[in-house]
Parts: sequence; structure tokens; C-alpha cells
Amino acid sequence: MNFFKRDEKPFGKTWEEWTADWWRWALSIPKDRNPGYDETGQKSNANQVDPNVWFLVGTYGGSAERSFSIPAGKALLFPIINFTTSYAEEPALKTESELILRAKTDIDDITHKEASIDGLKLVQVDRYRVSSQPFDMTLPENNVFGAKAGPTRAVSDGYWIFLKPLSTGEHTIHAAGSCSSGKTKVNAIWHITTQ
Repeated sequence: MNFFKRDEKPFGKTWEEWTADWWRWALSIPKDRNPGYDETGQKSNANQVDPNVWFLVGTYGGSAERSFSIPAGKALLFPIINFTTSYAEEPALKTESELILRAKTDIDDITHKEASIDGLKLVQVDRYRVSSQPFDMTLPENNVFGAKAGPTRAVSDGYWIFLKPLSTGEHTIHAAGSCSSGKTKVNAIWHITTQ
């Protein structure tokens, strides 16, 4: 497995900046076309415009197993388990420090997290926690949270993997996580053909 290290800046940006970009991308796609609600993999290429990085989405709760192809030479960024909130989603939050605390509290409660690439299990997952600074994003109509459309301010926290480009051929990636109560639970398997 060939990972970017947590202190590296893939393609000139920090992991914090990349995870904010990932959320801007994921949440810019309306619910009916959003890869997070995709059960087969057919929506995996929605709005994938970065020349260097392919974003993978798990689920917004529950399990999914998807199959799709990606271009060779793309690094992969994906969450093991993650959380975001914004003023649009939670209008009771009024300050950036409240946003940060809300996200931190949610991820502090994650008790299970695991990931594997081609059957090789990732160890020391705790080293891959990424807490973003507040960032601007725009939610579309029919967004995944059912929040008011338009610009808002958000933060992200969670556990992430940033893989260097995979070799040509078939690969399987698995990521799963849950909170202490089991109320939040995600499980995703991606069967990826790099070509």
C-alpha cells in the first residue's frame, strides 16, 4: 500500500484543505445524483474534475458495495468515517468555535474504525484523523441534508485515507466505522478497476 503520509502535502495542499475540498465536492451534488446514495457505483464519476485526485464516498449511513473504473494515475482520497456540519444544517450553531466543537464531539465518539486495501488492513488508524478549519461551501437544491440551499460555512472532522495512484488492474478497498451507541454506522466496499 502506498499512502501519502499525514504530514505530506499531496499536490501542494494539506490534508485539511483536501478534506474540505472533498466535502465541497460531495455536498455540491444533489441527492438524486449523489455518489453517497449510490448502491452500484454508477454515480461514482459525478463531478470528478480534479486532475490528480479521485474522491471516493462511503455512505451517509448504512452499507454499500460498488464497482466502477477510474483513470490510471489518480490518487484516491476517501473517509473511513467522517462528519461535517454547517450553519445551514444546524442554524443553532452561531460561531466557528461552535462548529468545530460540534464536529470534534461527534468524531470523539467514534469507537470503531477500520480500512483495508486489497486485503491488507491499515494499522494505526488514529494517526489519520483530520480536523479541518472552517471553510465556505454552497449547498444545492435537493442537497443530501435537506438543508437550505445556498452558501454556508462548515467544518469537517474524521478519519481519512489518501492513497497514491493504484497500479493498473482490479483493486478492492473497504472502510467501516461506528460510534459508541451504534447509531452512526458506515460500511463501504469499492471494487475499482484502474485503467
